[in-house]
This record gives sequence, C-alpha cells and structure tokens, in this order.
Amino acid sequence: MTAKASGQKGKSPKSKKTSRLIIFGLEILVILVMLLVVVKVFQVTDGGGEGGNAGPHIAEFSEENIVINDAVKEDPVMKGYWNIALFGVDAVNANELYKDSRSDSIMIASVNMDTGEIKLVSVYRDTYLNIGNDKYRKCNSAYRYGGAEQAIAMLNMNLDLDITDFVTVNYQAVIDVVDGLGGIWIDIESQEEITHLNNYQASIIRDTMKDRDMEDYTPVTQTGYQLLDGLQAAAYCRIRYTSGNDFKRTERQRTVLQAIADQAKKTDLTTLANLFTKVLDNVYTSIKSDDMLALINNINSYQIVDASGFPADYMRTTATIGAKGSCVIPLDLESNVVWLHQFLFGDEDYQVTADVKSYSDIIKSDTSAYLNQ
Repeated sequence: MTAKASGQKGKSPKSKKTSRLIIFGLEILVILVMLLVVVKVFQVTDGGGEGGNAGPHIAEFSEENIVINDAVKEDPVMKGYWNIALFGVDAVNANELYKDSRSDSIMIASVNMDTGEIKLVSVYRDTYLNIGNDKYRKCNSAYRYGGAEQAIAMLNMNLDLDITDFVTVNYQAVIDVVDGLGGIWIDIESQEEITHLNNYQASIIRDTMKDRDMEDYTPVTQTGYQLLDGLQAAAYCRIRYTSGNDFKRTERQRTVLQAIADQAKKTDLTTLANLFTKVLDNVYTSIKSDDMLALINNINSYQIVDASGFPADYMRTTATIGAKGSCVIPLDLESNVVWLHQFLFGDEDYQVTADVKSYSDIIKSDTSAYLNQ
C-alpha cells in the first residue's frame, strides 16, 4: 500500500479556442476504475505502455512547486484524506490539456481513505479569487495562465487545501466515456432544458467536430428519465440559461458524474479497459500507477456520499467587477472556507490560515463597491 492509500502524505508528482465549451471533470471513482483497469490489464507504465498502448499524459512538476499554505501542511484532520482536483477544460487538442485552456469545470474530490466515502465540491468557474499569482479575477483563468500547477495553487491558497493530484479531461473524453458505457440515464426536467440541450449539441458539432454534419445528432424530444448518448450528455452539462444559471449547471454536471459512476459499476472490466484506451489522449493527470494499484482491491467500496458547490449558496452573490466581468463573489471567503472544511472533513473547529484571511480582505476590498450598484 502506498503512502496515499494509507492516508499519509506521499511525494507529490511533478507536475484561442474555437468555442468556450462547458465540460466537466470526470468523477474520481470512474477515473480510478478505468486507470486501474488499464494498469492491470495492459500494464501501462507512467509515460507510456507496452505493446503499443500509450498511457495518459502524466504531469511532471516538482513537489516544491505545489503551493500549500504553511499551516495546512500540519493539519492533522486532512491527513486521512486524499484530495484531488478535477478539471474540465475547453481544449480541442491534447496540447491544450497542459495550458492555455480555461478550466470551465473545477471540482474537488475528497476521498476518505478510511471509509472510502467521496465528497465532491464544484468551485464555480466565475468565482472571484486569487488565481495563484496574487492577481484576482475569475478562478477559471488560473489554468489558462499556468496550467494544472497554477490551478492547484489557486485551490490550495484560497481554500486551505493540500491538493497535489489532479485529473484533467477535455470535451471529447466526456463524449467517448459516455458512449463507451452505452449511455447514461438522466432525468430531463423541462421543455426549456430540451431546447437548450439540442441547441448545444449543434453548437458542439459546429465548433469542434468539423467532420460531422451540423444535423448529425439525435435530438431529445421529451422530458423524463431517459438514456443520453455522449454528445447529449456533454450538451446537457453546458445548459446554463435556465433558472439557477451557472449554479444549476454545476448541479447538472454532478448529476452526470454520478450517472457515469453508476453505469461504470455495471460495466465489465474488458469494456472499461477498451474504453479508457480510447480516451487516453484526452486525459492529463498526476496520478501514478502505484497509487492506482493501491486502490484496486477495494475499488467497489468507494462511493459518492455528498456533493455541493463553492461558495456556499448562503454566502455568495454575483456582480460585474469592472472589466473582469460578471463574477461569483464569496461574501466572506473566510467563512466559506470554514464551511468547506466542515463539509469535506467534518472539522467543526477549523480556523483559517492567515493567508486566507488576507485573501478574504482583498476580495472584500475589490468587490464591495460593485455590490451596491
């Protein structure tokens, strides 16, 4: 069993869009299942595989470049958790997985290594935060400027977390995974959702699938619980112009993640292995083979037990912050971070670091004049 699997801190690994696609990071259970299967069945090694099977793109940034607030490194509560960042980026090729793409979906998967329970938190892409370099703007720009390394720094700095691992995917990985699983079951709630879902299917084809005819998709025609294919699922995750806007969209993304997890559990290992071999080129990760293998014997014991969004609904607002555009504002970053640690780790007595207090004060100073307009 590796250091991470035992709940201790291991060495952290080194780690002009045609369309602003709204995609999502694959739920950690599914990622681990498929990576584990690839390692087990095809003996994939970091940086490449045997017999012509290539592995996922493995990050190679050094431990000292991972920014973690000093006091967090000594936090005893988080030592039993493996916190992983999940990024869905608006990349249209493999090179853009690394940088120059905005992470229009940002999630934290926190795995309790004693119980196998997983909690997911969506960090709203437009949240006004320190983006990892002491500049303040929408948090999804961190990935564009500094790739996964800066995006992880953004999460750790603002949220008092100790993330060193991540998984990044682009839209094509999402489509291929859902199609490879035979589709996923989703409840379409309204005619309004149907209209936007079908429009987004055409939009994805127009902007990123130049070899497909604009009408080459299957329209959703009715509400209710139904099987969606990959393109339909990706389009469903993009819907934002309904009641709830971006907050409702991230809820849809988490719903799709759970549906993927449910379907993956019903799928045989060979199918999963073949599927993930297909999507490897659209996956960028820091998770190494030894960490994957440490979980393989107990993978079925891992389950999503709760999910939410950050900032918390009762401690956020929205405002247009000058040229930085419409942002989600944490009314008090400090209080939101306390809530986050209660939600993820059950830490009822958490006290934020001096760093977070400083960022919280700057956010208030930057945004207060805009909140009363």
